[in-house]
Amino acid sequence: MNISGIAATDPASLGSASGATDGLGKEAFMTLLVEQLKNQDPLKPTANGEFIAELANFSSLEEMQELNENLLGMVVLQQSNALLSQLTESSALIGKDVRFFDPVTNGISKGTVDSVKLQDGIAQLNIDGRNVPLTEVTEVLGEHEPAADSDETDD
Repeated sequence: MNISGIAATDPASLGSASGATDGLGKEAFMTLLVEQLKNQDPLKPTANGEFIAELANFSSLEEMQELNENLLGMVVLQQSNALLSQLTESSALIGKDVRFFDPVTNGISKGTVDSVKLQDGIAQLNIDGRNVPLTEVTEVLGEHEPAADSDETDD
């Protein structure tokens, strides 16, 4: 009788990557191991080394699942930090003149940053009434200086 999906390296026992955390737990594995022992051929018993190898494979798989969960948590945290960083960096530009790539004119434009918002995970600068992604800023010129009155003359 051929039973597929018992070996740890058999694709049928591994399941899909998305359902890896929903797979067999410790108790299910032990139940499977006990059933395997009950149904083995007494004239051809499985060697102790094979059981130890199966237990080691199960332990490795469980540790990889835990590592995967930890990595996913770190990815979520990294994404949150990246958004916060964008917002922090962008807010430092409020009131400053910047040069940015203008897709309307396909050239470089200049303007003053009035406000900042996050939209679809990207910091958007409100520059003179237009939303400009932070990634399009090419130069920060400094504090916005109002135009000088034409009545004043230099001495």
